[in-house]
Formats: sequence, C-alpha cells, structure tokens
Amino acid sequence: MKTLIRTLLLLSLIVWLGAEIFFPVVAAVTFTTLKPDTHVAGLIVGELLRLLHVAGMVAGVVLLALLALAPAWGIFKPRSVLAPMGLVVVMLALTAYSQFGIIPAMERDRLAAGGVIDSLALDDPARVHFDALHKRSVNVEGAVVLLGIAVVTLVAYGESAARQV
Repeated sequence: MKTLIRTLLLLSLIVWLGAEIFFPVVAAVTFTTLKPDTHVAGLIVGELLRLLHVAGMVAGVVLLALLALAPAWGIFKPRSVLAPMGLVVVMLALTAYSQFGIIPAMERDRLAAGGVIDSLALDDPARVHFDALHKRSVNVEGAVVLLGIAVVTLVAYGESAARQV
C-alpha cells in the first residue's frame, strides 16, 4: 500500500511539474511554426494553457489528499507534510488565479482589439494591459515551477526522514 501511495504522490507531482516545464517548449514551437499568424498561435497556446491548468488543479488536489493521508499510512512523519502541503496550496492558488483571473482578462483585451491583439498599436491601452497580463502569467507559471521543485525536494526529504525512524 505504501508503494502505491508513494507512486500516486510522485505521479501527481510529475504530471503537474512536467507539464509546467514542457509548456514553454510547446508555446515556442507553436509561435515559431505559425510565425506569420500569431493570432492562431495565441489561440492554440491559450487553449493548451487552460488544459495545463485543469491538469495542474486535479494533480494538486490529488497531491494534497495523498500528503494529508500519508502520515496515517506511515509514509511521512506528520510534521514533514505540512510544508509541502502549504506549497501545494500556494501552487493551486496561483494556478487558479491564472486560470480564472489572468486568462479571462487577457481574453477581454483580445476581444477589445477585435480578436487580434497584434492589430493594436504598442501603446494602445488594451495592448499595454494584455502585454502586462502576459508578463504576469509568465511570472505566475514560473513561480508554480519553482514551488513545484521545492515540493519535490521536501517530499524527498520527508521520505528519507520517515525511513530513519
């Protein structure tokens, strides 16, 4: 049972963090391939980001549940799961903020531009706001990756501490 729980815990971390790390590669390839049509590339990347967020939120909830139950199954000491759980909660909050806050605002700006944000001048208020939101989105996703790496480290430490008992 312990092996199954550890496997599911690590798998949820791998899925979420792996998708977060791979996403910029997919975005870069999409924009490079569709270079003349950044509008279509943006639509594709936007949809992929939505899917990434759903996968992250599901993996995050599974991860939280497994971390909460792990001490009862003797996988971790009770205190060793608190920090990873706290970080996962922050990761979930950032993911939800991006999904339900940043992306809808970017979509409103895109629609205000007639559907194609690149058609606006660089100093147009909708374009400036869109670009600021895009930068914020990149920073939020980067924070999720860094927090995910911290969670991996804490989980690895927690497992080693539990084995020393």
